Amino acid sequence: MKKLKPVKSSQLIRQLKKAGFKKIRQKGSHIFFRHDDGRTTVVPHHKGEEISKGLLHKILSDTELTPSDIF
Repeated sequence: MKKLKPVKSSQLIRQLKKAGFKKIRQKGSHIFFRHDDGRTTVVPHHKGEEISKGLLHKILSDTELTPSDIF
């Protein structure tokens, strides 16, 4: 398993869409994604900022993806 490192939100969003997640709604800078099988997550999209390791771990846990799916 790869070690987690901060990642840009645009890269994470691109990989979530590639994995079959669809943007359901957005409130401010927070984008809500849902997969057809019911998995959901929220990704903050702040221009120029990265998603920290802790939040990335939570998003991966929610989506049941692995770090190799993102990197």
